[in-house]
Amino acid sequence: MSGLIGKKIGMTSIFDENGKNIPCTVIEAGPCVVTQVRTEEVDGYSALQLGFDDRTEKSATKADLGHAKKAGTSVKRKLVEFQGFDEEYKLGDTLTVQHFTEGEFVDVAGTSKGKGFQGVVKRHGFGGVGQATHGQHNRLRAPGSIGAASYPARVFKGMKMAGRMGGDTVKVQNLKVLKVVSDKNLLVVKGCVPGHKNAYVIIKK
Repeated sequence: MSGLIGKKIGMTSIFDENGKNIPCTVIEAGPCVVTQVRTEEVDGYSALQLGFDDRTEKSATKADLGHAKKAGTSVKRKLVEFQGFDEEYKLGDTLTVQHFTEGEFVDVAGTSKGKGFQGVVKRHGFGGVGQATHGQHNRLRAPGSIGAASYPARVFKGMKMAGRMGGDTVKVQNLKVLKVVSDKNLLVVKGCVPGHKNAYVIIKK
């Protein structure tokens, strides 16, 4: 699927023609530069590698500098491959937010906020064990039993337990594009997308 790399600016809300308040997310989508062109003859598949957000040459490796020089652009912080572009692009071409149109639907993928070590109630939605009365005093948010006794005498893999939460790749599908602000490269989509403010997101048609 074709798309762009973007940066989550934050959330806001707008009113539609019926006066309904719609929560939405503002994304800085592009401009993205074509840094590599994959072809069937050389790579075995067709794709475009896009780069987004400039970084200083001081912080780049020699491999990064050479890769950017070949494309005739500055060193980029984020590189992502996309497939399924209808148009033909070459090295150094720039794609902007005009790649999207108002009213179409997109998928947005990003890294969710890290929550640190969390218990089973917050992490997996457990309801807690037992009653608040009848003598129990400290087991309300506990996970309860996690396995059998002498057989199988172990805890099965994948058991829902406390642990680190967040920091996962999450994709939200079928978000409606409410507005495209071309002069500022802003894309306004309905609903929320994963990640903190200024986090990189991948927007696909």
